[in-house]
Amino acid sequence: MADPERARKMADRIKVIVAKRIERGLRDPRLGFVTITDVKVTGDLQHASVFYTVYGSIEERTDSAAALKAATGMMRSEVGKNITARLTPSIEFIADAIPENAALIDDLLREAHERDTATEDSKGTATYAGDADPYKKPRDYEAEALAADADADDDVVFETVTDDDKK
Repeated sequence: MADPERARKMADRIKVIVAKRIERGLRDPRLGFVTITDVKVTGDLQHASVFYTVYGSIEERTDSAAALKAATGMMRSEVGKNITARLTPSIEFIADAIPENAALIDDLLREAHERDTATEDSKGTATYAGDADPYKKPRDYEAEALAADADADDDVVFETVTDDDKK
């Protein structure tokens, strides 16, 4: 297994070589606006995965993927000419999903912000679902005794006796 630093340097070099070759043109009309985003090289320096993005529609992406697949052998020979390694790594082009993932994350963040704003707006008109203070309080025996005395006084009925009632 090679040194990870050497693999990183080789990946950077392959990225530059492939990007320059695409910039100079591949003479394939299917190739769209392609950007090389990253290159990963295995630890034994035998395989390189080239990640790319294509600006445009889904049809342009599929056409560009077919053009890059067709140009894989030519790209490998170009890399072999420009690196100083005993063996030229095999090359695989992989469509990078970073733009789609970034757009999805942006949509999710926008939706979360809208929900937060709606929650903040409804906070002013919100009421408690139950009691305002749902916690139990210690009993106040003195207040209960006073209330009981007041209730007992209310139960007493006073009758007035008139002269007609006496007869």
